[in-house]
Amino acid sequence: MSMNETYQPINCDDYDNLELACQHHLVLTLELKSGEVLKAQANDLVSRKNVEYLIIDEAGTSREVRLDKIASFSHPEIGTVVVSEG
Repeated sequence: MSMNETYQPINCDDYDNLELACQHHLVLTLELKSGEVLKAQANDLVSRKNVEYLIIDEAGTSREVRLDKIASFSHPEIGTVVVSEG
């Protein structure tokens, strides 16, 4: 995956759900479009050079995930959200 790929913003409702997850530091199950599955705490959303990232804590390691690389995320409080382009 090239980090230079054109960023495709996600749907506003999906972004709002991720923002809520960050505010409450929810542990999400993230399925990436690459097929990778992560279980990590949502910590923050940041934007750099017109690309948005979810900052997660996965087993004590901080990681940035491009929002347009997330296929879905889930948590018992918000259910499963299939991410769509905005």
